[in-house]
Amino acid sequence: MPTNVLTEKDYQKYIINKLINDNGYILRKDNDFDRLFALDREMLFNFLNDTQPDEMETLAKIYKDDLEDTIVNFINNEATKKRGSILEVLKHGIEISNQKLKFMYNKPATTFNKKLLENYEKNIFSVAEEVWASDDERIDLVIFLNGISIMTFELKCNTTGQSYEDAIYQYRTTRNIENKTRLFRFKAGTLVNFAMDLNECYMSTKICGSSTYFLPFNMGNGAGVNAGKGNPLCDYDFPVHYMWDDILKKDTILELINKFIFIETKEETDELTEKRKIKETVIFPRYHQLDAIRKLIADVKENKSKLNYLIQHSAGSGKTNSIAWLAHRLSSLHDDENTIIYDNIIIVTDRVVVDRQLQKAVIGMEHASGLIKVMDDRCSSSDLANALNGNTKIIATTIQKFPYIVEEVKNLNNKRFAVIIDEAHSSTSGKNMSAVTKSLASGEWEYDDTDEMIEDEIRKHGKQSNVSMFAFTATPKPTTLQMFGRLNKNGQYEAFHIYSMKQAIEEGFILDVLSNFTRYETFYQINKLVENDPRCKTNSAKRQIARFVQLHETNIGQRIEVIVEHFKNMVMDELGGQAKAMVITSSRPEAVKYQKAFQKYIEHKGYKNIHALVAFSGKVNLEGEEYTESSMNGFNEERLTKEFDKDEYQVLIVANKYQTGFDQPKLCAMYVLKKLKGVNAVQTLSRLNRICPPFDKKVFVLDFANTYEDIQKAFAPYYTTTLLSNSVTPSAIYDLEVEIDGYLILNDLEIESFNEILYSGKEIKAKERKMISFYLDKARKEVQKYPYGTQKDIIQKLRSFVRFYEFLLQVSSFEDVEIHKKYNFISYLLAYISIKNPGAGFDLTGKIQATKFVQKKTQEHKDEEQTSKPIVKLPSAEAFGISQDKEQKLSEIIEEINSRTGKAYNKDVAVKAMLQITDILEKNEQLKESAKNNSSKEFETTYYDNIDDALIEGLNQNEDFFTLLLNHSEMKKEVMGIFVEELYKRLRNEK
Repeated sequence: MPTNVLTEKDYQKYIINKLINDNGYILRKDNDFDRLFALDREMLFNFLNDTQPDEMETLAKIYKDDLEDTIVNFINNEATKKRGSILEVLKHGIEISNQKLKFMYNKPATTFNKKLLENYEKNIFSVAEEVWASDDERIDLVIFLNGISIMTFELKCNTTGQSYEDAIYQYRTTRNIENKTRLFRFKAGTLVNFAMDLNECYMSTKICGSSTYFLPFNMGNGAGVNAGKGNPLCDYDFPVHYMWDDILKKDTILELINKFIFIETKEETDELTEKRKIKETVIFPRYHQLDAIRKLIADVKENKSKLNYLIQHSAGSGKTNSIAWLAHRLSSLHDDENTIIYDNIIIVTDRVVVDRQLQKAVIGMEHASGLIKVMDDRCSSSDLANALNGNTKIIATTIQKFPYIVEEVKNLNNKRFAVIIDEAHSSTSGKNMSAVTKSLASGEWEYDDTDEMIEDEIRKHGKQSNVSMFAFTATPKPTTLQMFGRLNKNGQYEAFHIYSMKQAIEEGFILDVLSNFTRYETFYQINKLVENDPRCKTNSAKRQIARFVQLHETNIGQRIEVIVEHFKNMVMDELGGQAKAMVITSSRPEAVKYQKAFQKYIEHKGYKNIHALVAFSGKVNLEGEEYTESSMNGFNEERLTKEFDKDEYQVLIVANKYQTGFDQPKLCAMYVLKKLKGVNAVQTLSRLNRICPPFDKKVFVLDFANTYEDIQKAFAPYYTTTLLSNSVTPSAIYDLEVEIDGYLILNDLEIESFNEILYSGKEIKAKERKMISFYLDKARKEVQKYPYGTQKDIIQKLRSFVRFYEFLLQVSSFEDVEIHKKYNFISYLLAYISIKNPGAGFDLTGKIQATKFVQKKTQEHKDEEQTSKPIVKLPSAEAFGISQDKEQKLSEIIEEINSRTGKAYNKDVAVKAMLQITDILEKNEQLKESAKNNSSKEFETTYYDNIDDALIEGLNQNEDFFTLLLNHSEMKKEVMGIFVEELYKRLRNEK
């Protein structure tokens, strides 16, 4: 590497020397370039004559002296026709006078065909500098493959005061003016164009004047929580050395053209003519996508189907294309002995219908007949079973189909599968995931007894030797990390490949959705309209009151005014007037009411240019009328995304729809009316993070239900890397078993007999069905002997046992036949049992009223630094269950809610609020650990350190009171001190 200060010319020469000396390129001159066709004719015909002499000889006899011009013109016509491209010419060649000509030879998957290997070695890579693409356009470097131009470079040297930004400006302002330059003609010219300085590199596949959009093509700088944009410093070369050391190597270029670059087609409707048009985009992989796929392929070649893989890529990082690329690469992957590694590739999603964007990406990359089978909504579980038993190479399906095919598939253990999981944070828990592994491990076996059958079933739940899982997610839960992550040197589980939210934001791939966050609070007063003071369950009453408030006409009317006026004044002019917004409601009736209120408000105000659509499932009955999404919008729901994309509609009001997987770059604002937590919060707000070139998009969040701290806390584990610091403990299942056995509701002999019937291998007869029913009914009656509160506790323990055991089977080699028998029995019992609350609660309809509604802006956050808290932990076995209700008088609940609006705080309200906080503190892992290992005095220090986090987490329970405590440390310590000893004993399981 030169030590003196470089000029741009020095830098250019340095790269050329690297390409020639290290990569075997041929140096060409500007006068070798045919600007009319963007070709180097000499290199082109050297390649054709060398690799396909027979075809060229035949064509020479036909066209004689016109041979070269005929071929060049034919290439040009194929590349420039409406649906043609130079990429198709390179990948598939041309046919002229019944002679097939190829313009590149890929590296063969196997070493069997010697002729293909020889032609692959004859590919010609060349580079030319200072190329005149037209009379006014000179390009620093042009890269050619067999005489066809495929890449251009504009170089800048930081030591001379210029950077990649100057190169981008040059491409935008002085290149391809009026689309006349052949070298830059979209699809017909180069495949990709790079703007590069000494430190960073950016790329574009379409040069189109000032609207040209460049994406970073950098490795990323740093690792883990420190990962960000750019490239790491290099002590032996420039930070962009990976371009000549890797990307411009012959094999990499051939791999990119053959395996990665493709033309994406999207159908759009012209709003003026209503005619459909096709929008095409040349897709060149981003660096993190290329890096992930190549590392996955290399690891699989070494380990075959032995391991699972977790890919943590930020939302908006191109996950759909990454999955499609991986599926295609795995479908033809051979090991070093030329043996195919996987028989089938299965793409699994948890959505009810396989994502259509994913379908198009998978199908669009390869058109080979029979290669891909998409299990769409017209396909049944039997169709999936047939595909798995057949020879279809790539199968895309929903995870919901697997539980129904476990018994239909046979001898699949003789086949090897790669299972690619879309949205792994939500697809990989419970019986659906167990069904995937059980189905793919299925085979026909003979068993001597029930225990052998159960042992085999246990083995089929976890990692199968013939199945590799490739799990993609931006937000891995602790259970996902345990199931698919790799153990690092520090004993933490982490993803195999990471492209973090932080890096994606810094690189401009996605936007920071928390950069403009405003919190609105709703203040109101609840009054009781009955004289009696009935007792009812706190959570039930709160839900009724919350629902009453959320659906109150005054509340909705006020919020709609805030939403519409904010959108009109702050949002709608963004993106050249194309900006859109989403309103996130908490229920279907709420969505209906907000859409009606929205329409009423804009009609009252006379706003002609703001219109809303609504999205919810099923039917909603309100005040004697029935509403559906289709009836309210005026078209069927399949059309919604296309209609919403039109300028006619600006706002989409949703209830549990389009909060995940919805890709609409024009979304600039989100109005949140429901409580969001954890992954759900990240997924929902991430609908805003898509960039919308060429506009400089701004995002807005107005939240009526969550604080900034709530949302920031939800994002923190996924901002950089996510690490699992603890592991599942099999002993916990035995602890749960002991607790359940203590209730004396299960009989070991009956569990044994139950499983004998279950695994008899024969059709269960009426007599045996009655026996199963008898066992379950007997256990149910034993549960019902207990008081209602204890019954709820038993159900909680049973559910925790089932959920924890299912997870344990997936992530460990745990094997206990007797526990599995008990699991089978409890699973059936939970479906059989029904615990009813005596006195079923109190209906508040007509017994309360709400008054004095006020919507008040209480928080505003702009461009604040996001924090990373990468450490996550698995919940304890008990936390896999559900929480319990407590009872409290209706008057006390109303006093608690009114306390948020400024009422005096009395003792009863304070005690109730603190009980809720102690529930939160009881789940704190740090406190659990402290209680187990410290005296009560030492425990107090940890306890007080965690109070603020608990108060913030519970703010939605009693905001005013908790805010008061947060702002007055002495009062906080005095009030919270009442509960420290009680909590210490509970965490140590002391009486």
